[in-house]
Amino acid sequence: MNKFISFLSLSLLISPIASADEMRPTGDLGVVIEREAHSVLIMNTTQKTQLARIEDLGDLSHASVVFSRDERFAYIFGRDGGLSKIDLLEDEVSHRIIQGGNSIGGAISQDGRIIAVSNYSPPGVKLFSAETLELLADIPASYGDNQLSKTVGLVDAPNHRFVVSLFDAGEIWVIDVNDIANPKIQKFKNIGKQPYDAMISADGRYYIAGLFAEKGLALLDLWHPENGVKRVLENYGKDDEQLPIYKMPHFEGWAMTSDYVFVPAIGRHEVLVVDNRTWQLVKTIPVLGQPVFVMARPDGRQIWVNFALPNNDKVQIIDANSLSVTNTLNPGKAVLHFEFTPRGENVWVAVRDDNQVVVYDTATLSEITRLPADKPNGIFFSARAHKIGM
Repeated sequence: MNKFISFLSLSLLISPIASADEMRPTGDLGVVIEREAHSVLIMNTTQKTQLARIEDLGDLSHASVVFSRDERFAYIFGRDGGLSKIDLLEDEVSHRIIQGGNSIGGAISQDGRIIAVSNYSPPGVKLFSAETLELLADIPASYGDNQLSKTVGLVDAPNHRFVVSLFDAGEIWVIDVNDIANPKIQKFKNIGKQPYDAMISADGRYYIAGLFAEKGLALLDLWHPENGVKRVLENYGKDDEQLPIYKMPHFEGWAMTSDYVFVPAIGRHEVLVVDNRTWQLVKTIPVLGQPVFVMARPDGRQIWVNFALPNNDKVQIIDANSLSVTNTLNPGKAVLHFEFTPRGENVWVAVRDDNQVVVYDTATLSEITRLPADKPNGIFFSARAHKIGM
């Protein structure tokens, strides 16, 4: 016993345990996309500091990110078809492949085993091993008479499924990957013209696709897929003049609270408030410009909105109780994206043309700090690992 204790003591002396300062908690991490520099910044979201910069990641002009369930790895989907697996603890690229020619986003499966990518070119969805990025399945988005469609609005859903919209086909597909060697596809046709983006509710029940070529939204209840796709808001703005669209809204940023869905109106200076039980329009809220992202603070009380040109230097905050704009902020030139910390005490705002990320206190709306970044675009925090559709 004495020999064992001596050996243990010696082992501890020659292999000291890392200090708290040397350890990096994964729940504290996030990434900022530097679109024109083709790089990603790894950030500590509590200390509000940059930890590392990962370069040579290809075209990040429409980059999106998902995280492994242990929050160690970030998967970066590049517009050029690049799929990069970043090790957030080792500050390095773990794996990288070019899986297509024009990619629009991706998702990670419920169990964290499968990475899905939606492509414009080649049109369809590809499935990869989250561990090795080995190709597991290639699903062409075929429809009609041997036609192929661009795929958009790809999200993960409960029960090991992915849901995606087909832009050219006007379809929604639910892809079951329980048997990855034989994915099963449930197709919903004639859902509306040109679904251009989509989101899924936080509980994974409702998949909602926006339509570019006609009014309204396409709603699929994943609890009752046998009921098919329902059209909602078909009559909103039906008889109004079609206005020029300066930037398409992003649906992943839609805000869903306990009572309402807050929807960016395409090409209009309004945020639409929809009852999430009846799916009827409750109110339209006038805002400064054409909304792009409409995102809820985690508690659902505040809704943050940014805009297309010429109002893309502003952010407005809607109070979810009064359903009215309460504040306007001016973070800087070209506000492209924002991300809330997991419990919502702070929000990080990407200000592309000022080369900064601005951090605000969401309770006081006071500015906390500005962090340098080269043309920042997307901001993504590792807490997304535990959220459906993120």
